[in-house]
Amino acid sequence: MTELGTDWRVVDGVAAAWFDVPSLIEGAALAGRIAELSAEIVVDLRATGMRVRLDSDEHAEAVSGAARDLGLAANPAVLQHLSVVFESANPSGVRRFWQRALDYAPGDDGGLTDPLRRDPAIRIRQSTEPRPLRNRIHLDVVRPAAAVEQAGLGEASGPFGVCHTDPDGNEVDLVPGAALGESIGTADWQAVFSAMACYRVTSPAQQRDLAAAAAALADATGFPLLVDLRPGLVIIDSGKDQWVDDAHGLELDFTDLAADLQTAARELGATADPWLPRFTQLFLDAADVAAVRAFWAAALGYTDDRRAWVNDIHDPRRLNPELVFQEIDASETARRRQRNRIHVELAVPSDLAQTRLATTVAAGGRLLDASEDRWRVADPEGNDLVIVAGA
Repeated sequence: MTELGTDWRVVDGVAAAWFDVPSLIEGAALAGRIAELSAEIVVDLRATGMRVRLDSDEHAEAVSGAARDLGLAANPAVLQHLSVVFESANPSGVRRFWQRALDYAPGDDGGLTDPLRRDPAIRIRQSTEPRPLRNRIHLDVVRPAAAVEQAGLGEASGPFGVCHTDPDGNEVDLVPGAALGESIGTADWQAVFSAMACYRVTSPAQQRDLAAAAAALADATGFPLLVDLRPGLVIIDSGKDQWVDDAHGLELDFTDLAADLQTAARELGATADPWLPRFTQLFLDAADVAAVRAFWAAALGYTDDRRAWVNDIHDPRRLNPELVFQEIDASETARRRQRNRIHVELAVPSDLAQTRLATTVAAGGRLLDASEDRWRVADPEGNDLVIVAGA
């Protein structure tokens, strides 16, 4: 492996760096230079900074040099990566179900990965421990309505008619998205909890120019747009609910911004792909929502939703999935005692793992077991979080 500079850390097996930026425009300038280095480098541009994940270690110094040229500094403490682990007596059946639900690709470890590298990976591990009761963790997934239908998961259940269960009884609410609005001016956009448009591009220059145009339009309105660059693709995303007035709190109608972004993308020759938008979040059931929510906010470094009536917490940089909490009856003691079949893994840089562990325990976590580079911690109601150092 090529020697990585001090800007870089290995997180979940990938060399990654975060560079603080004062604006989307300045971040887009760095993103454009990175796009010219390699089409395979993964870039997540945010209003406060940019995460870069490398296809090859050979590009580390070139990316760091481009950041220095633009006066941008790295901040490794920001780096982390969440994945979702299923413990199953029937790994192949569980894998088939979730591959259809999420439209994921098979991973090298026998799990599943998001081809767009935006949503959490699914890891599946063999287990013979009987856990017959309903989990306290489930996934919400929102995809375009046609994609939901094509997934072919069968008849849905639940109060909203969107719940499906895998062979082990793990649940997903697979929610059909909708067009952002009725106007032709926003025809490229899907409302999948986030407002999202995914554009195919044919060259690094086209990708660079679209990222720069999106950054300029968003900065002009003060909107913290998410702009992700993938091979042959630019994903433009509001973030969950941020297209709704009371969520973003700005003097802005997001559909106006969406229309301007669509116009810019089409003028540059980019083509919308309406099948790609996807939003994934985790739901946790809890008897004491306040205590469980406070634990996860501290452990993950997450932020409360600005709306007092919403109990979501989110990554302040919108790089990792949202967590939502719903109250259950404290009398469900058997279900609350049963270990979940699903847990969360949090990968952090090796040099920051002990600090993160200390923060997690101080937030009410109980250290259950540890190995050289893995620590399993239970939250106040027994949900597992596994902290992984580096790879």
